[in-house]
Amino acid sequence: MNKHDKPGNSKVTVRPVMSYRDMGKFIDVPWHVYANDPLWVPPLRLERRFHFSRFNPFFKHGEWQAWVAFQNGQAVGRISAQIDSLHQERYGTDSGHFGLFECIDDAEVCGALMLNAEAWLASREIRRVSGPFNLSINQECGILVDGFDTPPVIMMPHSPRWYGRLLEEQGYQPVKDLLAYKVRVDFEVPRVMQIMINRFSPKIKLRTLNRDQFDAEMEMLRDIFNDAWSENWGFIPFTREEFAELGSSLRLLLPDEFIQVAEVDGKPSAFMVGLPNLNEILTELNGSLFPLGWLKLVNRVRNHQIRTGRIPLMGVRKQFHNTPLGLALACLVIDAPRQAGIARGIQEVEMSWILEDNVAMRNILDSIGSEQYKRYRIYGKTL
Repeated sequence: MNKHDKPGNSKVTVRPVMSYRDMGKFIDVPWHVYANDPLWVPPLRLERRFHFSRFNPFFKHGEWQAWVAFQNGQAVGRISAQIDSLHQERYGTDSGHFGLFECIDDAEVCGALMLNAEAWLASREIRRVSGPFNLSINQECGILVDGFDTPPVIMMPHSPRWYGRLLEEQGYQPVKDLLAYKVRVDFEVPRVMQIMINRFSPKIKLRTLNRDQFDAEMEMLRDIFNDAWSENWGFIPFTREEFAELGSSLRLLLPDEFIQVAEVDGKPSAFMVGLPNLNEILTELNGSLFPLGWLKLVNRVRNHQIRTGRIPLMGVRKQFHNTPLGLALACLVIDAPRQAGIARGIQEVEMSWILEDNVAMRNILDSIGSEQYKRYRIYGKTL
């Protein structure tokens, strides 16, 4: 639906999500917004219910409110506003966020949604708002502004073309761009990378996930990630509960060799996590695991029937940043999972997301022949 479909003098009402039934309407909004978008991948409704429930570990340090916009009795938009105490500790107590934004191409609907979110934030002394974050920077974030001709991969957002325009009409300005790259897994290792790997490989031991000590392994990966990313724009540390929840959600579907750990002198110093692109299957399930969706999901992964993947998490400890050894660590953990991916039928992976100003990582990705093919944007506004 677009703005030309709107009947004259239709009234927009916005209602807060206060009940189980309200949450169902909130979850269902994207099915209306993307009804004519064949590239949209429906999320699992059950997973969304859990994500928005009190069991989400985000809510141990964040508070939120959600709203749904209605027009002529039809739910046509949604938004959330949230305040994250971990973000405020680093960036100021006057900072807050909006997220989970979905809206038909209608400035009136968008304006009504933003008005409610901004009023909620302003009443809590928030003066600087940015987003979308769903619900934090460690989850899905940004509006797709370039790369509309391909579907999203697992745990990455998708947007209609009009979102950026609607937000800018409400006074929001671009704050930061996030990039997604794609690369074939059979890429030829460039000479410079091979030299770095050969030079430092005697000092570095590569290994895969030790599933017998899964909880300890998740905590080790969290420690590396939080150290590696601590000086990046917008960084918020993963809490122990958040990273454990992420691990448990992937445990059944993630082959051990899709997690690579690089140790220097016996100390875990870098890692990379690869994911099979479950969106290849989710697009067929239309939001439901029942009656046989879960079985289809597991079988397709185990039978090597997924052709694309994503690298969502990677980190090299800060002490090795801007050093030859650090470059070798990055090269090794990028190169190591390739054979495992090829063996499982993976042909292409997305590396996402990468900050536009992360020149060092972008140079590595350019050197292996990857292509920047999507751009996401964070917007901000002073209230």
